[in-house]
Amino acid sequence: MTNLVEYQYRILNIKAVIEITALSRSTIYELMNPKSKYYDVSFPKPIRLTEVRVGWVSQEIDEWIESKIAQRQEEH
Repeated sequence: MTNLVEYQYRILNIKAVIEITALSRSTIYELMNPKSKYYDVSFPKPIRLTEVRVGWVSQEIDEWIESKIAQRQEEH
């Protein structure tokens, strides 16, 4: 018997991403916009769920936050 932990992906809507990151809706979309001065290539890209709905993979949002924490630690 193996001890594999099966990870279940969770998809977050924009409201959940706002809550988790403490960023505004407009800031999140600015981070994803290559034409914006706030563009962050490391910010997770949404996935298309339907023609009108997108979502973000919770693990990718968590990893982005962890990278921001690591950057802070490198600065000090």
